[in-house]
Amino acid sequence: MQFPADLESFVRDFERGTLPKARWTHEAHLLMGLWYLSRHAPSQALAEMRARIRAYNDAVGTLNSDSGGYHETLTRLYLRGLAAHRDAAPGESLRESFARLLASPIAGRAWPLTFYSRERLFSVAARRDWIEPDLQPAP
Repeated sequence: MQFPADLESFVRDFERGTLPKARWTHEAHLLMGLWYLSRHAPSQALAEMRARIRAYNDAVGTLNSDSGGYHETLTRLYLRGLAAHRDAAPGESLRESFARLLASPIAGRAWPLTFYSRERLFSVAARRDWIEPDLQPAP
């Protein structure tokens, strides 16, 4: 995913639930995490992401359930990784941070499996609430 030419429109469309579902990619999730972390303390960024992802899913017909939709542990883990990523280069623009992020292991879909076994990460408990990693401590 390339950095959106009009980031404010991208964010607005996501928040209104009008972003085409095909544009709500893994990378778009990461960009929105960086966006909220650039404007809020980590705890508030998490609250925003949690509410906004659930609302977006509702708007596009994705069921938030025990088997799909919003995933609490993945959201928290990625936000922790994104916060560490951002803190490593203070003063960097969001565009620069996103480009650096995409070149890092954090951007990988398998990155969470560095910390969690597949069974634990994709459990109903992990989808519903934060659970601690079972392979190694998370960032």
